[in-house]
Amino acid sequence: MAVNCTTLEEIRANIDHLDQQIVALLAERGHYVSQAARFKKDTDGVKAPQRVEQVIAKVRGLSEAVGANPEVTEQVYRAMIAAFIEQELAEHASLKNLQTT
Repeated sequence: MAVNCTTLEEIRANIDHLDQQIVALLAERGHYVSQAARFKKDTDGVKAPQRVEQVIAKVRGLSEAVGANPEVTEQVYRAMIAAFIEQELAEHASLKNLQTT
């Protein structure tokens, strides 16, 4: 829960603390993304545009429920998902190469 800060330094310290948590969660999410590549048959399965839209709809709803800006949440998630798709495509290609050698 966000607290009211009295100085810019206090705000920055709280943001730094949140950034540590966010990066740890991104690392955890990334591990799951890498695992998911094993279950996808092809690159279309990796890109999964319908799944992307499901996730966006879900996080917009979550955003509204906690009082966050849904537009910001959507933009952040779209950027994050695009980066993770690139990671998963590389992982998928690597796995496919291992299977053919």
